[in-house]
Amino acid sequence: MTAQTPQSPQSPQTPQPAQTPPAAPPHLDAEALERLVPMVAAVDALEAVLAAGLDPEAEPARGVVDVPGGQLLMMPSATASYTGVKIATVTPGNADRGLPRIQGLYLLLDGVTHTPLALLDGIALTSLRTPALSGVAVRHLAVPDAERLVVFGTGPQAWGHVEAVRAVRPALRHVDVVARNADRVAAFVDRCRAAGLAAAAATPEAVAHADVVCCCTTAREPLFDSSLLPGHATVAAVGSHEPDAREVDAPLVGRATVVAESREVAVRECGDLVLAAAEGAFDMARLHTLDALVRGGVRAAEGRPRLFKSAGMAWEDLAVAAAAYERWAAAG
Repeated sequence: MTAQTPQSPQSPQTPQPAQTPPAAPPHLDAEALERLVPMVAAVDALEAVLAAGLDPEAEPARGVVDVPGGQLLMMPSATASYTGVKIATVTPGNADRGLPRIQGLYLLLDGVTHTPLALLDGIALTSLRTPALSGVAVRHLAVPDAERLVVFGTGPQAWGHVEAVRAVRPALRHVDVVARNADRVAAFVDRCRAAGLAAAAATPEAVAHADVVCCCTTAREPLFDSSLLPGHATVAAVGSHEPDAREVDAPLVGRATVVAESREVAVRECGDLVLAAAEGAFDMARLHTLDALVRGGVRAAEGRPRLFKSAGMAWEDLAVAAAAYERWAAAG
């Protein structure tokens, strides 16, 4: 056996390939999200995910941690192509500070390598995906020629719902705005008019003439008397994800065709339904799910209102975030 000469300390080493640091993921702010995913595109993205077979019941539960002054929410979701998580805060006292009640960020990852792909503005994402989801429900529940909308609230969600209803019901021509702050109502009415819609400040009794009603508030008690509601009207209630808060009364839940994102979430988080069931006005066995609605498995009862109750789920954030990233990448 031939002896091998040890390498001298001065001998040149085999050069190592340079390691290129991964590029920082893009930050898609509110302006970019609005440009990349218009409301109708967000509605279509959510509907496509449900039509393709996503099962909301299989989604992980929202993580909620009580922190001083509010809550910290963690909402993860994954598909074969993408993984993502939203970290958001809910801080009721921020209204007095001139800050948003809900804040947060969304991290989108590759579904296989889990490499970070994009960081998105969490407020803008929530303000888009929640009304877009209502848009999916309204597309399937509301009468085709819906013209009159009553919106409760004047914040980002309220405006998003005006956009969502208009996206799926182009015949929309009038918006009644109901809220406590007269100045904010006036500004909201002006915004609707600037967008080409007739609009007026209104009282809760305006629901008597509504085709669609959107409840986008932090209310913990019903916002209107549902006995005034026309039999053909569609209501979307999105304001809370707590089992002891509600925006609509038990009689509405009892007589409506009721649709929610998932049965498990409804029982855990949808106070509008939980409280109605506890009062004997509603049987949870009558609850329909949004995926069944999209796939044609739900028929609204004639002459009765239709109610969509949303609490917000992580798959919705992922669907819209992925749509935004794909459009950003395609444009790059």
